[in-house]
Amino acid sequence: MSDDGPVVVTGGAGAIGHILVGRLLEQGHPVRVIDNFSSGQRDHLDAFRSNPKLSVVTADLRRPEEYRDQFQGAVSVWHLAANPDIRLGTADPSVDLDQGTMTTFRVLEAARTTGVPKVRFSSSSVVYGYPTVFPTPEEYGPLLPQSQYGAAKLASEALLSAFAHSYGIEAHIFRFANIIGPRMTHGVLYDFFEKLRAEPGRLEVLGDGRQAKSYLRTEDCVEAMLVAADRAHAPVNVFNLGTNDRISVREIAEKVVHAHGGRARIEYTGGSTGWVGDIPQQLLAVEKIRAVGWSASRTSAEAIDFTIAELLRARAG
Repeated sequence: MSDDGPVVVTGGAGAIGHILVGRLLEQGHPVRVIDNFSSGQRDHLDAFRSNPKLSVVTADLRRPEEYRDQFQGAVSVWHLAANPDIRLGTADPSVDLDQGTMTTFRVLEAARTTGVPKVRFSSSSVVYGYPTVFPTPEEYGPLLPQSQYGAAKLASEALLSAFAHSYGIEAHIFRFANIIGPRMTHGVLYDFFEKLRAEPGRLEVLGDGRQAKSYLRTEDCVEAMLVAADRAHAPVNVFNLGTNDRISVREIAEKVVHAHGGRARIEYTGGSTGWVGDIPQQLLAVEKIRAVGWSASRTSAEAIDFTIAELLRARAG
């Protein structure tokens, strides 16, 4: 089967998904987006609507009968759809089981029964739990996630491995650092902007501000996935995607306040974590993805600065 054939993208209207869709169309692929539009936005795909190679199906991944025919003849499936908010899964433990682990199983089963040879999956650095090794390599273990979201991602990784070894599906698993960009609907920058819009004189920061993580731009994330998918062909391919540095929440808060005129006071709630399931320290080893020819175009601080400026322009308009 040619690699130039149709590609399925679940969650293709999401913050990362729509950028992947654009790049796949640029490569000449017919792209079949499957999304239920619970968090993805239809207007994210507006720039591609006139492209005859794009098709969009509104479907619930929990119901394979709504989308299985989209897998027919596809050369790969990029499975990005999931609950995007860690805290939502903590409030309702069934969310990530239902929208994460079980939907991954159904996507894999649809791929198996229709003969799709490759499945690419968006996982997360939270599968590592509280690592004791920094930077944390892909081989680190045991993996002890601290959230329902992390547990669902890790269970999904296990399912991909099992399907790869049992049925010959080539699997790519991408463990993301914090991904940021203009279409975000959650995360530290989104939260800070929303808090300052509601209360311009005060910015509440969950935790003590010492939490420090890597931040990667959406376009860099997509490019890394495409490079790894093109150049790594083991039965199961696991890659960390991130920068080789990190930035603290305190530094981010100060940058956001400065961008809003510097008048808001920053107040910390205290404690080493921001919420239940938060991983306060994260730095991924990225030698493996760099070895196949990719590296981030911006440091974490540069990615934060660029995104703050982007969000300011968008909200001013």
